[in-house]
Amino acid sequence: MIVRFKKLRPNAQAPVYSSEGAAGADLRVCLDAPVTIQPGETKMLPLGLAIEIPEGYVGLAYARSGLASKRGIAPANKVGVIDSDFRGEMMAALHNHGSEPQQIEPGERVLQLVIAPCVQASFSEAETLSETGRGQGGWGSTGRQ
Repeated sequence: MIVRFKKLRPNAQAPVYSSEGAAGADLRVCLDAPVTIQPGETKMLPLGLAIEIPEGYVGLAYARSGLASKRGIAPANKVGVIDSDFRGEMMAALHNHGSEPQQIEPGERVLQLVIAPCVQASFSEAETLSETGRGQGGWGSTGRQ
C-alpha cells in the first residue's frame, strides 16, 4: 500500500518503519528548537506533514513505548485518529504523565503511526438487543467464575 504525504515544513521528516516487522511508522516532531513539557502539561507539537490515508482505512497514532515507559510522555488522547478525509497538518498532542519536566528535541520520534482498515457502520435503533452470556456485566465482569 502506498500512503502519500506532503511536507508542510522544510525540516519535516517522512514516516519511517524502524524495523522490518514494525507495525507502526515513527513520526518525528518538526521543531526549530527544543520544547519542554512540564509535569501534568499537554502541548500540541507540529509534525510538519499532511497525509492522505486511503479511503476505508484510518491512521492511528500511538505512543512510542520507550518514550511513554521511560519518560512518561504519551499522546494526551491516548490514540490519535487520522481520518481518511483529513488533509491538515498532523500534530502530536503530548502529555507529560511524569513528575519531571521533559524536553522534546527537534526531530525526536514521538509517535508511531499504524494504518488499519476501518469500517463505517450503519446504526439502527432497536427496542431490544440480542442476549449474550455476559449480558449487562460491566467493567471487570468478564472472566468471573
